[in-house]
Amino acid sequence: MNTKSDKVQKIIVDDDHSGQRLDNFLLNILKGVPKSKIYSIIRKGEVRVNSLRKKASYKIIENDLIRIPPLNLAFASKKVPSSSFIEVLQNNIIYEDSNCLVIDKPYGVASHGGSGISIGLIEAIRNFGREYRDCKLVHRLDKNTSGCQLISKKQKFLRNCNLLLRERKIKKKYIALIHGQWPHDLKLIKNKLKKNVTISGEKMVKVSKNGKDSITEFKIIEKSKFFTKLSCNLITGRTHQIRVHTSSKNFPIVGDLKYGQKEKDKKFLENDFRRMFLHSSHLEIKDLNLKVSCREPKEFKKIIKISESKAFLT
Repeated sequence: MNTKSDKVQKIIVDDDHSGQRLDNFLLNILKGVPKSKIYSIIRKGEVRVNSLRKKASYKIIENDLIRIPPLNLAFASKKVPSSSFIEVLQNNIIYEDSNCLVIDKPYGVASHGGSGISIGLIEAIRNFGREYRDCKLVHRLDKNTSGCQLISKKQKFLRNCNLLLRERKIKKKYIALIHGQWPHDLKLIKNKLKKNVTISGEKMVKVSKNGKDSITEFKIIEKSKFFTKLSCNLITGRTHQIRVHTSSKNFPIVGDLKYGQKEKDKKFLENDFRRMFLHSSHLEIKDLNLKVSCREPKEFKKIIKISESKAFLT
């Protein structure tokens, strides 16, 4: 949905956006407009719904007529993703229909812009073409995690997914390569995790009795001299959950710069393996008849093979 800042806009709400909060609707269609400006025009009554003032929390319905005033903002030039970046992401689409798409997100790509990142995955996808302009993330993968990333094309699909996430009806499995020999009897980690704990000046997630419940199921896929490859089934979806769960047992994920062991990583990551070895491998939503998988990255097998050779350790 394109918007102009120099004149009044009138938008009729369609069925797909019905039920959305007014502020969230405007935040979505007025991309690039500061959040403070959007809340200001709502508060001052410059935004009208069916000629009436409405609060930011008002839930719009189909056929509502929303009037947006001239914004008269001097917009900075919009940063556009490179054609090569868009091509890489388009080639990584593993599933698509009229409601959503699933991308095998490459390692090193942020799910969204912010914190010094101007173009993330979702900003790039919105540049695929007209039908992708209202796309939204259903969930987020860390920048250094690769694999299945679900993107919503329609607001109704997003609302359905949000409900299913709360009901724990979206299954997500990961492959993790960890340092050391994972115990065969360690099949479940259940504890409480707290976000935004400042440790040595860095905000981290920490095991804490004041945190929220978190549960991960683990299954050993393969063991080598230095590593264990795990299948990780998320029962809950807390921030950095798998990374904190494995590191809390002293089995950090290889290449994890936040919760890992730098000295161990230095030994193994000098040979073109500079990444975090965590990959979202499976995504299933039975209620929406969606089941996809992303192949394990080649680096996972290569690093095990090379680490077993004598040449690697000399």
